[in-house]
Amino acid sequence: MKIKALLAAAGALVATPALAETVVIHAGSVVTDAASQPRGPSTITVTDGRIVSIADGIQPGPAGAEVVELTDKTVLPGLIDLHVHLTGDPGGDFWKEAVEPEEWGVVVGAKNARLTALAGFTTVREAGSSQQSGFSLRRGTEEGMIPGPRIIAAGPPLAIVGGHGDVSGFRPEINQILTSGYTCTGAVECAEKVRRASQNGADWIKITATGGVLSQQGRGLGAHFTSEEMQSIADTAHSLGLKVMAHAHGARGIEAASVAGIDTIEHGTYLDDGAIKAMKEHGTVLVPTLMAFQGISERLGTGTYTPVVEEKVRAVAEAAKVFMGKARDAGVTIAFGTDSGVYEHGRNAQEFRLMMGQGMSSREALASATTVAADVLEMENEIGRLAPGYSADIIAVAGNPLEDATVLEKVDWVMVRGRVIE
Repeated sequence: MKIKALLAAAGALVATPALAETVVIHAGSVVTDAASQPRGPSTITVTDGRIVSIADGIQPGPAGAEVVELTDKTVLPGLIDLHVHLTGDPGGDFWKEAVEPEEWGVVVGAKNARLTALAGFTTVREAGSSQQSGFSLRRGTEEGMIPGPRIIAAGPPLAIVGGHGDVSGFRPEINQILTSGYTCTGAVECAEKVRRASQNGADWIKITATGGVLSQQGRGLGAHFTSEEMQSIADTAHSLGLKVMAHAHGARGIEAASVAGIDTIEHGTYLDDGAIKAMKEHGTVLVPTLMAFQGISERLGTGTYTPVVEEKVRAVAEAAKVFMGKARDAGVTIAFGTDSGVYEHGRNAQEFRLMMGQGMSSREALASATTVAADVLEMENEIGRLAPGYSADIIAVAGNPLEDATVLEKVDWVMVRGRVIE
């Protein structure tokens, strides 16, 4: 009996924090999804982390229910950021890869997960991290041990040897020690690395299809993987039920990734008519990460970046002001993503202002971070709108985000999977 009692006590210590059985939210206005007009005063009932009902008017809750008064706020679905790096903070000290353990990324990530949720982002796609740090955060937020958003995690990105996503800038023997193990050459090896990523827990496959701005090479932002390699990656991932996101700046890398069946293009800086045509023909989604360009531009001339990186930052500055609008005008699907970690976490919603500066309406911008992003994740029946049966991912703001999406820069209340983020 004593052994059973000890085991029971141990189990209690590690149990997931209990959800309030029922939470009743009194809302002054409700935006159920970006395509709908706001409802007036409403009562949202949440039980065990899911929305049970949305009723007109301010209704009393069942006995014992927790009541949240938001009668002076607009309540809407939690936001989705499709490109974050929770385990890192902005800065130019690339050499820290050689002195900081991977476990430190979980500590940094726990801080940033909370900041991201408080900013109104209740689901994020972690777009590249060390082997286990992103996956550990994913589990921590899912089990309620870490306050933060739902995390869809890619883990280490696939890269060419010496390309963006691989380690560079050190002596050769140090580069070799620090490499993630996910570089590949040739279609067969690239297929093997996709399978390895799947085996190790990746929700998505991330690749670096072109050079990058913040890596230490100065050889530009052109295509890296061959078309055959990218085709192998896409086909292998899709056969495993996974989708692929491609970091891509140069037009030919964007075009080749789209033709290969890569699902989303991250950044897209130098897309041209040929790249846009390929994206439209293959249904490739653009995730523009305009805040990334904002964040790196803010640090120009401060000594943050090495000279080779600073030169690349200056080179992309002008293209970053127009490329998303060009893609939108041509009919490419745009989904919300910011590249947080390149700038300070918690500023994610400033992306809306930048998107609107390239021609998006407030309603379009909100859709990009809710229903459109949910479609990209194939979670359209779980997140991205407020409806019975959906996850209780809910935020509250002052003002109407359908008329002015910049009100989302200040979020007053957040619930993720039925848990209020304090």
